[in-house]
Amino acid sequence: MTVDIASLVSDNLDIWTTSVERKSGTGRGGGKRINLYGIDSLRALILDLAVRGKLVSQDSNEEPAADLLKRIRKAKAQRVLSGEIRKPRRLDNDHNLKPPFSIPDTWQWIRLDEVGAIVGGGTPPAGNAGNFVDGGQGVPWLTPADLGGYKGRFIFHGERDLTEAGLKASSATVMPTGSVLFTSRAPIGYVVIAANPISTNQGFKSIVPYIAECSPFIATAMKSFAKTINDNAPGTTFKEVSGKMVAALPFPLPPIAEQRRIVAKVDELMALCDALETESASAIAAHQTLVEALLATLTDSTDAADLASNWARLEAHFDSLFTTEASVDALKQTILDLAVRGKLVEQDESDGAASDLLKKIIASNSERVAAGDAKKMRSKSVTPSGSNPIDLPLNWAWTSLDRIAYKITDGAHHTPTYTDDGVPFLSVKDMSAGSLDFSDTRFISAEEHADLYRRCDPEKGDLLITKVGTTGVPVVVDTAQPFSLFVSVALIKAPWDLLSVEFLRLLVDSPFVRKQSAEGTQGIGNKNLVLRTIGAFRIPLPPLAEQHRIVAKVDALMALCDQLKTRLSDAVQTQRHLAHAITHGAAN
Repeated sequence: MTVDIASLVSDNLDIWTTSVERKSGTGRGGGKRINLYGIDSLRALILDLAVRGKLVSQDSNEEPAADLLKRIRKAKAQRVLSGEIRKPRRLDNDHNLKPPFSIPDTWQWIRLDEVGAIVGGGTPPAGNAGNFVDGGQGVPWLTPADLGGYKGRFIFHGERDLTEAGLKASSATVMPTGSVLFTSRAPIGYVVIAANPISTNQGFKSIVPYIAECSPFIATAMKSFAKTINDNAPGTTFKEVSGKMVAALPFPLPPIAEQRRIVAKVDELMALCDALETESASAIAAHQTLVEALLATLTDSTDAADLASNWARLEAHFDSLFTTEASVDALKQTILDLAVRGKLVEQDESDGAASDLLKKIIASNSERVAAGDAKKMRSKSVTPSGSNPIDLPLNWAWTSLDRIAYKITDGAHHTPTYTDDGVPFLSVKDMSAGSLDFSDTRFISAEEHADLYRRCDPEKGDLLITKVGTTGVPVVVDTAQPFSLFVSVALIKAPWDLLSVEFLRLLVDSPFVRKQSAEGTQGIGNKNLVLRTIGAFRIPLPPLAEQHRIVAKVDALMALCDQLKTRLSDAVQTQRHLAHAITHGAAN
C-alpha cells in the first residue's frame, strides 16, 4: 500500500514547519544553529517509504525484480570474466539474509554486493606534493571532507585531484561514471553519484553498479540506510564500517521501471521539503529580527517608568513573541542588561549616593588589610566618567572589581593528591552550569585542604568566577560545606554587609561584563582569564538598597522566563512526538 505523502504533508503542515530545535552556538540568543526537526523527519520518512515500496504504486506488467536480478548477475559475470572487476569475496548464503522489513511481492531482497561491486579507496604519501594537484586538473579524487555541506546528487571532483603518479602510489581505484560514493568514516553516511570517472580515499566504501541504470535508486537507498549503518558501526569516538559490512547489507531491489518512478517521486518530494525549509527558515529569521527590535526598545527605555510602559506592551504579546528558547534567552540577557544600566527599578533619593557607599567599601577593605585579614589589592584606575560605555543614574558610581573586593585569588596551582573521600576539590566542570555541583567531584585529604585553604578560603556567600576553559561564569557559594578549588576558579571576597553578592553575580553575568570577560580571555584551546583582568572589570555600582531591589526584580522576571521556557520545552517535545508518531505510523 502506498502512502499519500502529499496529504500527509498538507494535513500536518504545522507539525513539519514548527517542530524545531536549536543547537548550542554563540551570540545573543540568535546565534544558535536551527535544526528543523520536523522537516528532517519528513525527509527521512520519504526515504524510508521509498525503500519499503510505499512511495509509488507497483505495476504487475513491469519486469519483476527477479528477472532484473538475473540481468544484474549476468552483467556481473561478464565484468569478472573480462577482468574489469575482481571476483567478489563470497559471503554467507542468501538464505541467511534477514530482511529488516516487508517489501512488495514484485521486489526481492539481496545483499548489496549483488547489485554492485564494493570498492574502497586510498591516499598516496601526503609528504610528496607531486602526488596532488588542484581539483579539476588531474585524476578526480574525493575525501569525506569534500562532501561536508555538499547538496548536489552528482559530483565531478574534490578540492584536490591525484596526479598519475599519486594514483599509482596509492591503493585508490578509478571508478566509472555512475558509481555511488558512500563515506564509511569521518563521518559515515554521505552519499553522492560520480558524474565522471573518479577515485576516493580510504574513507569510502563505494558501490559500482553492475547495471548503471540502478545507480540513482542505490544512492537513494544508501541515504535511507545511512543512520542505521552509522548506529550499528563499531567504535565510539571513531566509527567506521568495513567493506564486508557494507557488502552484506540487506538491499531491497525493485523492478527497474519502478526504481525510476521512485527516484522521480523522491526528487519531487525533496523539492517540496526544500521549499518548506526555506519558508520556515525565513519565518524564523523574521521572528528573530522582530524579537531583537522589540527587545531593543526595552534597552532604549529612558528610565524605569518608560521601561514599565514598554514592558507592558511587550508582555501583552509574550505568547506570540517568545516562541523559541533562543528568544527567551535573548529576553534574559536584555533583563540583565537593563539591570546594570539602572533602568529596571526606580531610583530613590533616600537610598543615598553610591559614591558614599564606595567610600565605605574601600574603608572597610583598608581596615581588613590593616588587621591582617586581607592583602592590599593592586588596583587599576577606573575609566573616567566621560568615556564610560553606558550612562548611569546620577546616584550610581563607576568602580572596578579590585576596588570593591578585598580578596581576588584562585585555587591550587598544582594538581593535588586525590583520595577516595575527604574534602571535595572543585574545578570549572563542577560549576560551569552556574551553580555548585558536588555530584562528580574529586576529593583531597583534610590536611591538604587545610594547606590550600590558607590561600583560597571559599565560604558561604562568596562569589566564584570560572577562569580557565569555560570563562566568566559567576557562582555564589550557597553552602557551608568545606571545599577546595583548582586554579581554574577565581574566588572573590568583599564586605558583603555593604555589597549584595547576588547583585555582583548578575552583574558578572550581564552582557556588559561578559563582553569584558570575553575580550580579556587569553588563548584559543585552553582559554584563560587571569586574575588581574578579573580585578579590572568595570563595575556600575548602585546604592545598596537599590541593589537588593534590582536582585528581587531580576529574580521575578527570570522566574517568568523559566516558566516560558518550560512551556516551550513541553510544546517542542509534543511537536517532536507528533512528528515521530506521524512518520512512524506512515512507515508501518
